[in-house]
Amino acid sequence: MTIENVLLVSGALFAIGAYGAVSRRSLITVIMSLELMFNGVVIAAVGFSRFTPAAELLSGDPLTAEAIRSALTGHVFAIFVTAVAAGEAALAFALVFAMYRATESVEITDASEMKN
Repeated sequence: MTIENVLLVSGALFAIGAYGAVSRRSLITVIMSLELMFNGVVIAAVGFSRFTPAAELLSGDPLTAEAIRSALTGHVFAIFVTAVAAGEAALAFALVFAMYRATESVEITDASEMKN
């Protein structure tokens, strides 16, 4: 497994998510596409964290707590992005339920009816 393979998978996930967000009319499909885009970014962050170790790790000096913290920055970023994505999904699906109650549809084009 190399960084190129990880970035290829990450880029493919992000591209599929971007295509789905732009081309679909269903709000639920757009939300799922946004989640795919988030997952692509998370995979890239963890891949960079895994395959590009911190300079302190490469120096040959004994490991310190600071070196270990800097080596795990991508993983910590992934945890925060996952937490934010969970909150975003909960809020988005609450909006989907409200939109369905008001318009009996979850199509993005019908969202303009909710202005009033």
